[in-house]
Amino acid sequence: MTAPLSRRSLLLQVAGLGVSVSFLGGSAFAADGAMARRKLVVVICRGGMDGLTVSPPVGDPDYAALRGAVAVAPDQALKLDGTFGLHPALQSVHALALKGQARIAPAIASPDRARSHFEAQDVLETGAAQVYGVSTGWLNRTLEVMGPSRVEGLSVGATAPLILRGKVQAASWSPGKGVDETARLPTLLQDLYKADPLMGPAFARGLETEAMAQAAMTALNPAPVPVSTDTTAMNGSGMAPQVAASPPMAQDARAIAGQRQGREAARKLGATLAGFMVQDGGPRIAAISLDGWDTHAGQVGQLNTRLSYLDAVLDGLNTGLGDEWRNTVVVAATEFGRTARVNGTGGTDHGTGSTALVLGGRLKAGGIIGDWPSLKQEALFENRDVRPTLDMRGLFKGVLADHLGVDRAALDATVFPDSADAKPVTDLV
Repeated sequence: MTAPLSRRSLLLQVAGLGVSVSFLGGSAFAADGAMARRKLVVVICRGGMDGLTVSPPVGDPDYAALRGAVAVAPDQALKLDGTFGLHPALQSVHALALKGQARIAPAIASPDRARSHFEAQDVLETGAAQVYGVSTGWLNRTLEVMGPSRVEGLSVGATAPLILRGKVQAASWSPGKGVDETARLPTLLQDLYKADPLMGPAFARGLETEAMAQAAMTALNPAPVPVSTDTTAMNGSGMAPQVAASPPMAQDARAIAGQRQGREAARKLGATLAGFMVQDGGPRIAAISLDGWDTHAGQVGQLNTRLSYLDAVLDGLNTGLGDEWRNTVVVAATEFGRTARVNGTGGTDHGTGSTALVLGGRLKAGGIIGDWPSLKQEALFENRDVRPTLDMRGLFKGVLADHLGVDRAALDATVFPDSADAKPVTDLV
C-alpha cells in the first residue's frame, strides 16, 4: 500500500498538473479520537436535478404515465426496493447501496418554493429559512461553531461557493484556469426575465431550442464533465474532441470514447479531492459544485451523461479515500426538482421536491430517508411537482449532529438560523 503523501509533496504534484491550490484555514485539527477523523463532502448539483430520474419510483403506479418519454423503464432501473430504483448510469452508487453505504431522500426540498435558480441556490447554500436571509454559508458557519482552528474546509472551483463563504477562511482548489461562467448564465438570465411578459416567454423558447440542439449534437460532440471548474488539468482542453461528420458507426464509437474520457476525468476529480482529505492536517469538510442539471428539453441524453459523471465523481471519492471512507459522509443535493410531467420538448421544467443522495462508510443501512408522498394527482404539489416531505435542513442537521458532533442548539440558531421547526433526521450514521 502506498504511503500517504505529505501536504507539501501533494502540493508539488498538483502544481505540476497545472492545478492551483491554497490552504488558508487555521491550524489543522490534531486531536485524538474517532471524531477527529470524520469527514463531510457536500456535492451541489446546480440547475435543478430531476429527482424522478435520479431515483425513479418505477413501482409507483402513476410514474410511467406522468413521465412519458423521459421515464426510466423498470427493467433498466437499478433496483433499491419495491418502489425505487436508481438511474442505470449510477452503477457505482448502486453498488454502495447494496452494501448499505448509499441511500436516497426522494422527496426533499429547501424551504424555498419560488422555483428560481437565484433564490433556491441562495437558500440551499445559506441554510436560511428565506431567500437572502443571511449572507454566509451554512458549511462556513459549521466550521465556525466547530472551531476554525480545529477543522479545515475546502472548496473545489475557481470561486468559493456561497455555502463555504463566511468568517472562517476555507481552502480553495481549482483544477485548471477557472470556471466558464457562461455555462450558468442562461439559466440565471431566465430567472431574471421570467416575469417580463415579452422577454420571459421568448427567452424560455430560446433555451428550449438551444437545449434541443445540444441534445441532437451529443453523439457528435459529447459534453464535457459538468463541473464548476475547468478540467484542463485532467483531460487536456476539458472538452471532448470535436469530430466531423462521419458514418453512424464511427460517430457512435467517438461518442462512447468521449463519454469514457469525460467519466475518467470526473473520477479523477473525485479521487484528487479525496487525496487532499486523507492527508494529515487536510480538510475534513469539502464542497464541490456540478453544473448542467437544467434540462428543459432533450432531457434523457443530457441526464444520462450528467449522472454518469456524478457517479464517477462519487466513485473517485470512494476509492480515493480508501480506509477513510468509513469515516466519511457525502451528500449530493440540488436547489429544486423538476416537474412531474414531461413538457412538449422532451424535458421538464422547474419544480419542487427532488432527490438527495447520501453516501459513506459511516452511513447506516436502511430504506429511503423521509416519506414518499406518491405521484397521485391529489398528492402533487400545486398540481405539478413532487410534494416535499423532508426539509433539506433536517437532513443536513442530522448529518452534522450525528456524524460531526455539532451541538443541537448551535444547529438551530447559528448553522441554520431560526430552524427549530426543521427537526434533524436521526439514526443516519
